[in-house]
Amino acid sequence: MSRDRPALRRHEPHTAPDDAAASSLRFIRETMARTGTFTAVPGWGGVAMGVVALAASAIAARQSTVNDWLSVWTATALVGVVIGAWTTWAKARRGGAPLLSGQGRKFLLGLLPPLLVGVALTLAVYAYEVGPTGEYFARGGAADAVASYRLLPGAWLLLYGAGVASAGMFSVRLVPLLGSLFMLLGALALLAPAAWGDAFMAAGFGGLHVVFGVVVARRHGG
Repeated sequence: MSRDRPALRRHEPHTAPDDAAASSLRFIRETMARTGTFTAVPGWGGVAMGVVALAASAIAARQSTVNDWLSVWTATALVGVVIGAWTTWAKARRGGAPLLSGQGRKFLLGLLPPLLVGVALTLAVYAYEVGPTGEYFARGGAADAVASYRLLPGAWLLLYGAGVASAGMFSVRLVPLLGSLFMLLGALALLAPAAWGDAFMAAGFGGLHVVFGVVVARRHGG
């Protein structure tokens, strides 16, 4: 009559309790970073960017040359980047959320490509002018001419909205909605009279940033 033999004991490498605990904590943190949402979206930073954009739209509308108009919006974009970067970093640090790893890194990688496309498109549009019969030639600098730069407000709103919507897939629900509204405004700006460009910029970069910034600040801690 056969007898069951005891199972062979496998020789496993010895792991110190402290090392095992540290490994488990590291695994939990990495798992949470992969599955969580990026909550360091700066609500009050969005409000500040919106106020700057509202002031810039009023100033840009009074400019008489392409260079001056573009200088106003370029300076506004740089100020907005500084405000957004600093307030995002501050909120992430205050909440202990990782900024350049996990969902924070995905958020930034989703936002950057459309913004870089916007920079390239701006340089291309600025370099050339569209003539009355559709031909391209080097820009002369007159703001009241038939100008290709008048396409820029719609293109900027569309590309910024695409970046926010893409990055918002890794963040709170309000962010993709904000991106979609930016894209809607951009599409309307391309179809509307060119003279309304600054008004659309004020509604998008100003109004949407202020409204959504307040909502994000109240619901998600600043």
